[in-house]
Amino acid sequence: MSGTLISPELRARVKGLMTPIAVGLGRLGLTPNALTVIGFLIACIAAVAAGLQAWLAAGLLVIFGGVFDLFDGALARATNRVSKVGAFMDSTFDRWGEGVVYVGITAGGLAAGVAAIAILAAAAMASAFMVSYTRAKAESLGFAPGRGMANVGLAPREVRLVILTVGLVWAGIAGVRAGECASSPNLLCSGDGPAGTVVLEAALGLITVLATITTVQRIVATLQQAAASER
Repeated sequence: MSGTLISPELRARVKGLMTPIAVGLGRLGLTPNALTVIGFLIACIAAVAAGLQAWLAAGLLVIFGGVFDLFDGALARATNRVSKVGAFMDSTFDRWGEGVVYVGITAGGLAAGVAAIAILAAAAMASAFMVSYTRAKAESLGFAPGRGMANVGLAPREVRLVILTVGLVWAGIAGVRAGECASSPNLLCSGDGPAGTVVLEAALGLITVLATITTVQRIVATLQQAAASER
């Protein structure tokens, strides 16, 4: 029940690749907290792009911001500046940035006249926040010490960002519009709408489902730990 699509080993390898870049940014005078804030600002720009229906730009910014977000922790570890304040800043701005992006997608979907995108973006945001909340609450109560809960569940933040990026990029390539397929034969369409609309809706729906499963997995893992501690 605790399976995840990203293994601890893969996380470790990615962190190792990020370290030299993070150290280079540190030599430019940037601190781990500064990198955290920059990552959040990138997410805000991605949200604005999505709200303006610049889906391709939004997708590229989302994945760039996701990769950039790895630098703050890597720099903190490389320079022995790991702190509770830094961990708090990182987690807080990560959640804030992810939420802002979903708000931008909601606005973009409404502007495009595709209500399903707006609804699914709201559902994905709620489900994603529950993934983070269950981990934070469990760890605050002493369950899954360290980063144990991060390894529980199918869709941690990294998986969600990849799925979202695919949906946004394809939306930018194929287009997101409501009711234009019949009158626009040159538009790349799938079903009742442009392929970009369908793929973005599918990506948001997949995030919602996987994040919900992840939340349940983390609840079960916590209950199992609680039962084991009472034996």
